[in-house]
Amino acid sequence: MRIPVKGLILAAMYLSAVDPVWAESISAQDHDEIARLRSARGFAAEEVSPLLEQVNKAGERGIPTEPLANKVKEGLAKGVDPKRIDPVLRQMVTHFESAQEVLREAGTRGVVEGNRRVAVETLAEAFSRGATAEEVRELTRLSQDGKQKVTQESLAAGAKSLAVMKEGKIASKEGAALVGEGMRQGYKPSELLELSREVKRRGGEFREGRVNMQSLREQVRRGERGDRLFRNEHGDSGGGDHGDRGGNADHEERVRDDRGSGGGDRGGGSDRGGRPERGGGGHGGRDH
Repeated sequence: MRIPVKGLILAAMYLSAVDPVWAESISAQDHDEIARLRSARGFAAEEVSPLLEQVNKAGERGIPTEPLANKVKEGLAKGVDPKRIDPVLRQMVTHFESAQEVLREAGTRGVVEGNRRVAVETLAEAFSRGATAEEVRELTRLSQDGKQKVTQESLAAGAKSLAVMKEGKIASKEGAALVGEGMRQGYKPSELLELSREVKRRGGEFREGRVNMQSLREQVRRGERGDRLFRNEHGDSGGGDHGDRGGNADHEERVRDDRGSGGGDRGGGSDRGGRPERGGGGHGGRDH
């Protein structure tokens, strides 16, 4: 039986876990900083070397080493035993591997590469915050035939947006439908994330029926941009503190994203479309 050449190519893409172009090792700066923190906290080099080895092995597989190194530094700075940092690091690596695999699969379905590093880091964070591979596949499907080609970065931001909505107790199906429509209408990654924060902040209003997800999705379908979706209801763009709740939660959510909290990797940096700054917390402090 002959196997089509196209099938062999696709199979090779799925099986190839690493593109050598993306392989990297821990930077000298991160290595020195980890050594300094280890010494300051009184840990032996033998206790920390398995963590460095784990970071380097992940880098050989094309996984960004910076957020992993940041997680090691964060743990050591807090005096966390390296043995407790190890499983957190392994979980991060798992999220990154899942992100790589899902993005490769999305590429075979017409999703354009875009900013690969940001996409991988953002999607890994989305997985750490509760998004699933199946939900990302559904977002890929829902965003087809939109105003413009969906990039991996936009897909990852959509997955993170859905995870944020789920944190606000929004049902996955409803959240995916809204995010998918936003992607079809050409929402930028930053717009998707702003929308998700607003929906999360108003989660109680959705559950009580005061705001309707289907109505919101229809507004997006008609071309309404995210900063105007809630204006008619409250007389503003939805960014303020309505009543006695929401303002602080919204601010905290923005801070979490700016620090790259919750999971993979400086994912908050993807809001700005560039590579995140050094010195962040990687998957965020809550893992410890």
